[in-house]
Amino acid sequence: MLSITVREFARLTTSSIESTLDRAHIPASAFDYLCKLASSFKGGTGLLQVEDRAWLKLDNYVGVIETPCGTRIEILPKSFMAEDCIIKARKLLRKMIEASFDLPTRHVGEASLELFNTPLSEWVMERFVDSFNSLIKRGLRAHYQRIDEEQFFLKGQINFSAQMRQSPSQQHKFQIRHDIFTFNRAENRLLKLALLRVSKTTEQSKTLRLSQDLLSLLNEVTASTEISRDFSVWYNDRLMSDYKDIRPWCELILGEHMPSSILGEWRGASLLFPMEKLFERYVVKWLKKQLPSEAILHSPARSRYLCEHLDASFFRLEPDILIEHEGKTWLLDTKWKRLNSSDRGSKYGLSQSDFYQLFAYGNKYLGGQGHMFLIYPMTSTFNQPLPDFSFSETLKLSAIQFDIENDKLIVEQELLQLINKSCN
Repeated sequence: MLSITVREFARLTTSSIESTLDRAHIPASAFDYLCKLASSFKGGTGLLQVEDRAWLKLDNYVGVIETPCGTRIEILPKSFMAEDCIIKARKLLRKMIEASFDLPTRHVGEASLELFNTPLSEWVMERFVDSFNSLIKRGLRAHYQRIDEEQFFLKGQINFSAQMRQSPSQQHKFQIRHDIFTFNRAENRLLKLALLRVSKTTEQSKTLRLSQDLLSLLNEVTASTEISRDFSVWYNDRLMSDYKDIRPWCELILGEHMPSSILGEWRGASLLFPMEKLFERYVVKWLKKQLPSEAILHSPARSRYLCEHLDASFFRLEPDILIEHEGKTWLLDTKWKRLNSSDRGSKYGLSQSDFYQLFAYGNKYLGGQGHMFLIYPMTSTFNQPLPDFSFSETLKLSAIQFDIENDKLIVEQELLQLINKSCN
């Protein structure tokens, strides 16, 4: 398999060039597949842009794309690329994914550190089979399943309604109903399907060997053919507590968090995440841990509209984060973008459309009075706070940094006091 590692907004081409993190050569078959895949993305951020029919420019999706021709393209976050450190970028990306999707964490040993040299998909598959191995040791759950069938003997109870409809020529047969104790339940069917995908796609010998050993223990279980339906009936009660840790890994393997357009006939070991949403979810998870228990956090807020028309509301406004505490309200919006604190001439890299958006949020949610925050990732060019921006004497906006590596929000306003209050 041909493996290629690039970062956000990199450019791909079929021309013969020296591959770097910002530009790389891919086979023509992979180029055509990516073009077809990009055309299926509907609304929101696109996967890529076609330039002069010779180049593909990636957007802000991160993760792994595996093509039918055997090309695996790993896309890493650009904002964390310090001296082109791939291992550091992988570590930070995995940290964000674990927090954003409530994945169970574990102590990092030497074996785990070695996995930072492998693509994201291999890391997910390795964690899945390890979690499955622990589940097997605790024991899979079985359940009673009702069976309706026709037999020459009596077993369980007679299905009288079906028996009365029996034709005279079939009176020697019995319509019976009985229960069997089986491991073939929705949760186990999903786990087997995930194991089958891992065994067919992993390139790690340890993961492959363990997945095949685990598959041999699931002969009674059939692989799921209705993924969404089986996930909808996945039990989360006390008896299924042992399955809690493995479900998020299973969802990643089976694509429950993937863009719907990539879930087609071919999926391979693809794992794609829009970086804007991943950053938002990470900040939300961090804030929930820091805020006092009585504070209310809405993510996103969805109670206000931009305007009214003929007794109907038009254009719902959805800021990423709204915090309410003791009669005060804070409005926060996350943006995955690199700013430059020293480049005032280019407005630090800020977007005018983002300010229009925040102005509407401030008037509709805060009544034109209060303090709002735009949260950007902390980088080497954006490590100092910017002076506040004023929409009016009563409505202000701050562009602040979130240090993902150290899990720290860089702000010295009332919001920081609220967070510190919960820690004291």
